[in-house]
Amino acid sequence: MQEIIDTTLKEKIHLETSQIAWSELQRFFAQGLAVNVGPELDLIEVAYQFAADNKTQVQAWLSAKQIGLVSDPQALQWLEANALVWVVVVKPWLLVQDNRVASCPSTD
Repeated sequence: MQEIIDTTLKEKIHLETSQIAWSELQRFFAQGLAVNVGPELDLIEVAYQFAADNKTQVQAWLSAKQIGLVSDPQALQWLEANALVWVVVVKPWLLVQDNRVASCPSTD
């Protein structure tokens, strides 16, 4: 039963993931709600772990600097490049992954 719930939640997250211009996300960045997800991670898996409130896994990614708040230099770089980024919302967070280094997130 838990596996079905997990799969359903991951599918829902995948459907809610999209590409958007970074310039349209400035208010989330200004509020400190934009989380940068490293290219080595699967955005859907990260969003799932956030949604499942898996503090242990999220803390491990934070400690390894694989996720973290979007930095000022990164935000400026994306803004100047008019970059498209992959985005998924896991309230209150906006999880962001650079489109240029990550392919379409998977549901695996």
